[in-house]
Amino acid sequence: MNLPNPTGHNQWYPFANRPLPPDVDGQAANPAVIPVFDAVPLPRSARFVVVGAGVHGLSSAYHLAMYLERSGKGKGSDVVLIDKQGPGAGATGLACGCVRNLYMTNPLHAILRASVEVWESDPVNFGFQQVGYVSVGEANQEEDYIKLHASQMANGYPSDLYTGSDAQAFLTKLWPDFKTDNCDVVLHEHRSGYAGTHIAVWGLDQKCRQWGVQRVYGATVTGYERDASGSVTAVETDQGSISCEQVVVGAGAWTPTHWEWLGGPSHLDVVYPDGHIEEQMDMWIYWRLLEGEVVLPEGVDFRTAQYRDSPVLHVELMDTPVYAEDGTMIKDHTYVYTRYAAERVGAPGLQGGTIPIKIGPRAEVEPYGHLNDLYQAESWFADYYCATLGMLFKRLENIRPYFKDRRNGGIGAFTPDNVPVFDYVADNAWVIADSNHGFKMIGVGKLTAQMMVYGDKPDELKPFTLDRYRTGGTFGDRNSNCPWV
Repeated sequence: MNLPNPTGHNQWYPFANRPLPPDVDGQAANPAVIPVFDAVPLPRSARFVVVGAGVHGLSSAYHLAMYLERSGKGKGSDVVLIDKQGPGAGATGLACGCVRNLYMTNPLHAILRASVEVWESDPVNFGFQQVGYVSVGEANQEEDYIKLHASQMANGYPSDLYTGSDAQAFLTKLWPDFKTDNCDVVLHEHRSGYAGTHIAVWGLDQKCRQWGVQRVYGATVTGYERDASGSVTAVETDQGSISCEQVVVGAGAWTPTHWEWLGGPSHLDVVYPDGHIEEQMDMWIYWRLLEGEVVLPEGVDFRTAQYRDSPVLHVELMDTPVYAEDGTMIKDHTYVYTRYAAERVGAPGLQGGTIPIKIGPRAEVEPYGHLNDLYQAESWFADYYCATLGMLFKRLENIRPYFKDRRNGGIGAFTPDNVPVFDYVADNAWVIADSNHGFKMIGVGKLTAQMMVYGDKPDELKPFTLDRYRTGGTFGDRNSNCPWV
């Protein structure tokens, strides 16, 4: 059967009435990742306008509508959600989907606890597989893991910590063919797991629809009208302006553009807890993502010895090189995350990735992701990903021929300390700048809605202000090769 393939690769395929990539100014653009029902024209006004239908925008809009209805302080239709294409057209629709709490920045543990509570609230419609998350490190990270484990427990996020021979025994009990060389410390998070991105987007969009959110898909935000004090009076789009009282921006890789429109700074003097200052740092740095997929050969699975679905696996061995089949060193360290991903691969298979690559303060955001020739993973990534899988599991040795050869690309906008900023950039414009930690942090939208409907900022959000860079609260005490840890 000949299926339409307007982009020349196999990322997009039709099902139901899911949109295919539209042509925008002569260039293919990422469409919504799900069929779109009951979108409405842009209204002239709203109490709340939410910009962006990724995980943060969808979660914020859904929870705002729900809390307004339940509190009697408004109705779901007071919330307007705007996206230029539709749900999941940016990073959310392409994400690996891992849900974990592996952070050396302790305040993030409470954010993830609140987020997992949302995933747990409707695991079927959010596609949440609560299989757990197993993180593996070398001896040089043992102290970090001890602190991390203590912080998780203090924040109501149960996990188990294993060191030395206990770590190796835990791994081989779970996976008898796991190779434990240099695996000295293990953290097992019970409440973590992964979610299918398309299913999660579908569930969030339907909750917005059910709670009465006015979902405006196909309108591109072009700027913000602001008064003399800097407050937003209206959101400007290519379909006209919509006046509003409050704005929530969840724009992912497009956040720097919205930040500039709202009057946010492009550079900062960043003060660290030890008192040293980095002058005029870029507010935003783009990184290029490296992810991909392998099909599991016939007869090979990714289940545990107990024949259960495996936890998501995260391995960082900072002093352990990865070698190609011909014996050449690909990288002088090991960093890989992987999870079962049949819903993404289209067959029994794994999806995962490694450390992103820094681009700089500017990047070509359009077209986004897989459609952008600038940001495709190079061939070394496939070699590296497959080599690490074979280095860790006997069952996954020689897996390279099964790497799924398709386009995999994306970028993210990171903050100066690689930790999210959740703050007002104008007095009525709240920005969820997740520093590309996004998909797992579905609970930030819930916390945002609680703040806007009930008036008090939740404790979980308080550490993530922009002002931390001025006052010496900058994060950055991490012992990892990766900006996400």
